[in-house]
Amino acid sequence: MSFELKIEDNLSKEEKYKSLLPQINSLISDEKNFISNLANITSALKYTFADFLWVGFYLKEKDIDELVLGPFQGRVACSRMEFGKGVCGAAAVKKETIIVEDVNKFPGHILCNALSKSEIVVPVIINSKAVGVLDIDSDKPGNFDDTDKKYLEELINNISYIFEHEQNKPD
Repeated sequence: MSFELKIEDNLSKEEKYKSLLPQINSLISDEKNFISNLANITSALKYTFADFLWVGFYLKEKDIDELVLGPFQGRVACSRMEFGKGVCGAAAVKKETIIVEDVNKFPGHILCNALSKSEIVVPVIINSKAVGVLDIDSDKPGNFDDTDKKYLEELINNISYIFEHEQNKPD
């Protein structure tokens, strides 16, 4: 099935999110494969926002508090991160979105890409447990704000059913 996103370049950040989120819902609505859906979500985000340097998911490793690299768009990334370490691990432990205006000032920041200057990480919480995070980096300092937080949290809420389905799959 062919699908093309329709986002105008001249829109504000908020208008882009408002246009993009329903399209993502439509894009993944008929697909049952977890990895395929996450891959398309990362692509949709990366290519809608020119200032997103890297977009990807880190997924909780079964039985240990570690995040493993999942589908992403961008340069090669760190493969694993412990809960509590770096921005991704901190968001997983705190179970809340973290916006970092300058990654060099974040205590314990894990450098995966020297071009990254700012970051937002949104945890995926299912049954009160962090099962992954959406991580987005920018090469611009201070790139992320409350608009990103609002709509990326809405996105994660909208797609949480695919994580729940994956969590409930038999091993």
